Amino acid sequence: MIEVKQLKHLNATVRIPGSKSYTQRAMVIAALAEGESRLTEVLLAEDTALLARALEAMGAQIRSEGNEMIVRGTGGKVARPGREIHLGNNGTAMRLLTAVASLAKGPVVLTGDPRLRERPLKPLLDALAVLGVQSSTEGERGYPPVTIRGGRLRGAEVMLRDIESSQYVSALLIAAPFAAGEVTIVLTGRVPSLPYIALTVETMEAFGVDVTLDGTGRYVVKSGQRYRGRAYRIEGDVSSASYFFLAAALLKGRVRVENINPRTAQGDIGFLALLEGLGCRVLREENAVEIAGGELPGGEMTFDLGAMPDMVPTLAVLAALRPGRSLIRNVAHLRIKESDRLAAMVNELKKTGIDAEELADGIAVTGGKPRGATIATYSDHRIAMSFAVLGLAAPGMRIEGEECVGKSFPGFWKTLEALS
Repeated sequence: MIEVKQLKHLNATVRIPGSKSYTQRAMVIAALAEGESRLTEVLLAEDTALLARALEAMGAQIRSEGNEMIVRGTGGKVARPGREIHLGNNGTAMRLLTAVASLAKGPVVLTGDPRLRERPLKPLLDALAVLGVQSSTEGERGYPPVTIRGGRLRGAEVMLRDIESSQYVSALLIAAPFAAGEVTIVLTGRVPSLPYIALTVETMEAFGVDVTLDGTGRYVVKSGQRYRGRAYRIEGDVSSASYFFLAAALLKGRVRVENINPRTAQGDIGFLALLEGLGCRVLREENAVEIAGGELPGGEMTFDLGAMPDMVPTLAVLAALRPGRSLIRNVAHLRIKESDRLAAMVNELKKTGIDAEELADGIAVTGGKPRGATIATYSDHRIAMSFAVLGLAAPGMRIEGEECVGKSFPGFWKTLEALS
């Protein structure tokens, strides 16, 4: 357990590590590429270490040199691992590697921690079946562990309707160039976290594979394209940066966050515009963002975070101090993340004396004067980091299971301490 030190004044500069989303996509694509890739500014954390071991078991050669990762790709010739691949609670890796495993000759078994085994795969497995891939799960329920019997993908049109994770789409797109024919992915209905699909397409194109989007939710990947090894720099992680944006807003202080591209495709950059609407001043530079907090406006407000669901814990903590009621909507899929994030945020905000309740598609938070409490993290890095920042404003905040931040931001506690 760690107790957070309250801050009275805030004027600081911090540097953010590489993006987990970009790092994992670049690692998988580099592992499928022809030749060698040098990834710089990579995030070295629990999730990326799990993914690296999995990719090595599937035939890639990976070594790290400081914050660089050198990946010798397989050219799409994925090896059959000699063991089960264990992915901890890395949902991104589970979805992306489920599609990659379809390129291996012979069965590949993917599994993980108890929480990962509660996170659904069925829409992705159904889509892979249309492309000729056989798979099985325990009791055919569509949850890990999953056995993929790949060999060769065929071209086809795949339709995904009202899915709970954009990672299904990213997984299919990354594997699609290796199909025997053209692959078309059609999205209809509700699709959360759309910016993450754009991020996947951007990374694919950087490694030499074109994706055509006709503007109506149809993604087309022509057969026969191949990823090519290259030097690739990973952007800073906006999700990790958001906790320091939050600190400035809570304490009415100033924080300069370095290694952040204000023009990034990462959807969470939209949190800056939201903060501007809540009285903060934002200065966007070439590779940095400076935030100065101001008076938070009162009254009832509604926030649609469907495009940036990782910002829900961050915004919920800000709402705890904003005078008025905040309705955070269009994020029902947070119930199947590292924890049930909606229930977790409501439970822990109540411990601090803040009125909060679950909605069908989000949460409602009524601001007040939160007090310190012992916060359960549910092994969820985003719960831990958001309440840690609340502890800068509310004295006596204690975070249990603080080591869970290693999933995405191993240096978080040192960076937080440096604010003082």
